[in-house]
Amino acid sequence: MPTDLIAELKWRGLFHQCTDEAGLHAHLASGMRRGYVGYDPTADSLTIGNLVTIMLLRHLQNAGHQPVVVSGGGTGLIGDPSGKSAERTLMTEEIVRANVEGQRRIYGRLLDFSPSTKNHALITNNMDWLGKISFLEALRDIGKHFSVNEMIKRDSVRDRLNNREQGISYTEFSYILLQAYDFAHLHKDMNVTLQMGGSDQWGNIVGGVDLIRRYALAAGAESTEHLSFGLTAPLVTKADGTKFGKTESGAIWLTADRTSPYAYYQFWLNCADADVSRFLRIFTLLPREQIESIEAEHTKDPGQRVAQRTLAREATMLLHGKSEMDNAESAAKALFSGDVASLPEKLLEEVLASAPSSMHNKTLLSGEGVPFLDLLVEIGLASSKRESREFLTNGAVSVNGRKVAADERLNASHLLHGKIAVIQRGKKARHVTRWA
Repeated sequence: MPTDLIAELKWRGLFHQCTDEAGLHAHLASGMRRGYVGYDPTADSLTIGNLVTIMLLRHLQNAGHQPVVVSGGGTGLIGDPSGKSAERTLMTEEIVRANVEGQRRIYGRLLDFSPSTKNHALITNNMDWLGKISFLEALRDIGKHFSVNEMIKRDSVRDRLNNREQGISYTEFSYILLQAYDFAHLHKDMNVTLQMGGSDQWGNIVGGVDLIRRYALAAGAESTEHLSFGLTAPLVTKADGTKFGKTESGAIWLTADRTSPYAYYQFWLNCADADVSRFLRIFTLLPREQIESIEAEHTKDPGQRVAQRTLAREATMLLHGKSEMDNAESAAKALFSGDVASLPEKLLEEVLASAPSSMHNKTLLSGEGVPFLDLLVEIGLASSKRESREFLTNGAVSVNGRKVAADERLNASHLLHGKIAVIQRGKKARHVTRWA
């Protein structure tokens, strides 16, 4: 049963502004509609911040409407000044094309592009129409509909104009016209009536709605009501004030070559209690009743981190599929228990990437091997042989998740993938020994 899109977005915290909420509600209720979001090809992948607007498209499709992805092959050659404090470095056409192709991998995981689906998703590239417009046509047919007085009032322009060191070029200043024309073109050629985006895109979206209205008036339309609509989602922030989607190792990306499924899973698993309810609503497709049940269970015993574990599973499965989610979850459990022996080499290396490690000569493992009594001191898990013996006698030491005896020695049979032995003391003190 299709959902009420606006009501769905509101309870999920994905609704910020709309050019005409009542009009859009009636418009969506009267038949299948098309709505789009544009994506800037600044890289060959997208970050987790872009996932918010992809979720807008997913909810649009779930509500029975047709989502349209617009790759910015044309606008990407210019660069959106919104939210930028300095001029962007212009990319070559080859780089932009490669980035557009790289991003295409993502959309199919979250949207249904199957032709057999009535409201299957569509994808297009604005280079297909922007690349055909001459400079004179742009000035005559687009530029004449925009007031410079109004354009310089926009935050993205005003902030740059007021800072003499930054300034803004005519190139980036013109971006507003190009995005507005995108909507006008899609409206005319594909009957797209809704543009969505993050709240930082509000000015650009309103520009498109207004351009469609002006074109209609120029064509002699008697009424310009309900021709097109704009809707934005709020920018996602974290409760502690730190930037969402950033970790010590960098941005969280939506493709496995940049952020692995395990790292993606861990990002959500480490979500703070203050954020987890919002993120369950925004970044999963779980129904309201289930999310509220999870929240109630989490409130009773936050230490079990039921909400975080659910968020990590659902968000990872949505983007990377069940198999990768299962692998990530198994790896997380293995790391927590210390039983890492069953992990594939690549995943093992990733799981252990942040743990203290040391290199050793593999020839030392020949014969009887290296006494754990000595090794614990050498790698810093014990301060002395006396302390080392105490840990071993008390059964506090394990290798690759298996307890070791006080008189036991590390030998080649202990090595995982022929080169790694994970020594753990207690629940948290862990050291990776590498042998070559």
